[in-house]
Amino acid sequence: MSDQGPGQALFAFVRHWARRSTAGDLADQGRLVLVGEAVHALTGRRVPATVNAIAREVGIDQSGVSRLIKAAISAGYLSIESSRTDARRREVSLTPAGLVMLEEAHRWQEQVFDQLTAGWSERRRRDFQRAMGDLIDRSRLLNTP
Repeated sequence: MSDQGPGQALFAFVRHWARRSTAGDLADQGRLVLVGEAVHALTGRRVPATVNAIAREVGIDQSGVSRLIKAAISAGYLSIESSRTDARRREVSLTPAGLVMLEEAHRWQEQVFDQLTAGWSERRRRDFQRAMGDLIDRSRLLNTP
């Protein structure tokens, strides 16, 4: 371990995984998972999955998110339709194929976590999971407009 602080370590970890697969089909699939995860997270929090909400969730501009949504619709993972509460607004949802894609991505994520934490006790794994959840929750609070 280096002399970097915990914040630097966190962001080094994020950078490492963000650039892990930046070319080809794997990167394209990663982007589809990213937009699918955003829709899943928003709807799980009972937030309408609009283009603007997805853009905030993933931290990129609306035009970039629109392209991701279009690609995920073409791949059969997402659908878009008028909101039930406001016909002017369009909401994105996961298709059955999108749910399968996320299940597969989640299985892979759990496998990677198991590999990264090999040799850790179950308590250490749970503590780490809880701490990451706390960071994510706090991050949402800090980044809420």
